[in-house]
Amino acid sequence: MVSFALEDAASPDAQWCLGQYFAELATRFEHGFDPAQSLPADAASMTPPNGAFIVARMDGRAIGCGAFKMQPAARAYLKRMWISREARGLGLGRRMLAELERVAREMGAEVAQLETNRTLGEAIALYRASGYTEVAPFNDEPYAHHWFEKRLP
Repeated sequence: MVSFALEDAASPDAQWCLGQYFAELATRFEHGFDPAQSLPADAASMTPPNGAFIVARMDGRAIGCGAFKMQPAARAYLKRMWISREARGLGLGRRMLAELERVAREMGAEVAQLETNRTLGEAIALYRASGYTEVAPFNDEPYAHHWFEKRLP
């Protein structure tokens, strides 16, 4: 049984997910990953009405997360999307993305934006398959190679 719930980004499960996410990026990115060098996404920016943080749980145990920060012009900037290795291949990344989009729409977003690193091929494929189109860079995220956008119906 999988559930998705809005949660405080500072909660123990949220922080555990973020720690796992950062650790994975550190091993997958060509030159490692340091969250302090990335564009900030603090707990306040991922808390309504500024944004949202979602935790995915399987049988009550945290297995993934995703967040967004509301931006000017009714844009939701998606951040920190991660699913644990043990839960991959079950379609949970697609479900998390859909849940982030749903909550963002409810908060008034008309467009979702995100960026990603070239080493995350499965994420790039997911975004493209989910209707995201590659756009010109809209920020200066040092770890990004691809920027995407999608109009939220």
